[in-house]
Amino acid sequence: MSNNERHKNDSNSVFSRFLRFWRSVHKVSQEELAFRLGSSPRHISRLENGSSRPSETMVMEVAEALALGKRDRNHLLLAGGYAPVSEGPDFNAPELKWLRKAMIMNLRALDPYPASVMDGAANLLMVNRGWVSFYSRVVPAEELANVRNHYDFIFDRHGAGNIVSDWEDTLSAILMSIQQAALFTGDDQAWQTLKRLTAFPSVPDDWQQRAARTEPMASFRVQLNVEGALRRFFSVSTMAGALGPNAFVSEPRLTITTLYPEEDLDLASMQDDGVSHPLLFY
Repeated sequence: MSNNERHKNDSNSVFSRFLRFWRSVHKVSQEELAFRLGSSPRHISRLENGSSRPSETMVMEVAEALALGKRDRNHLLLAGGYAPVSEGPDFNAPELKWLRKAMIMNLRALDPYPASVMDGAANLLMVNRGWVSFYSRVVPAEELANVRNHYDFIFDRHGAGNIVSDWEDTLSAILMSIQQAALFTGDDQAWQTLKRLTAFPSVPDDWQQRAARTEPMASFRVQLNVEGALRRFFSVSTMAGALGPNAFVSEPRLTITTLYPEEDLDLASMQDDGVSHPLLFY
């Protein structure tokens, strides 16, 4: 059999390839795995030749029987066609001190461009001086100090929302991304976030139709009113996480979002080194 033919046969089931791989890694026979699962060797064989598709429960039981860790269990779920299980650790946990230091170094390097670090629920974890200096020009200091969630900040007309052009379309695109995540994973947090944000009076009634007409990107252009003039910015999001198809599932889902001016704009002259904010760590 040629390599192409072998690849074609194997591609009938990604799960089959993963199951054979992990059995070989742990040196577990089909008979032994069937015994651990309370199943039959015939069923294991059918799973491995792609003639039978596993249920989500079966995938989880296989992962447990083979003592797979979080990363490898989630790869197995993805291979079976199921959403991974997110169990990310606390960003502020002592063992992630190295990660927090790395994020501070990133934020410091991005000054004077406004930048922030967010988790998967858009909770703000860190900001840089450029972020505080930029938004303190449009939001009172006491209100800015209480900002803890990027979505809430954007959806609130008293927050960053009061300077965003095409605001309703921006909100619609954000809501659709959360809606899709909720449908895909069934995650309660995603549904709760969607419910909270759609309650903002700023959300247009036709947000679903608006979002359906756009193709969102991690990086996009946005127009902001800066000191009375409409300025164009690139909003660029960079993700920091694990390698592979299971990235961000078994660790904090971090995103660094930065605003870069499209036209000449001296942000350095706007930066105040004396600014303070609870999420500014340098």
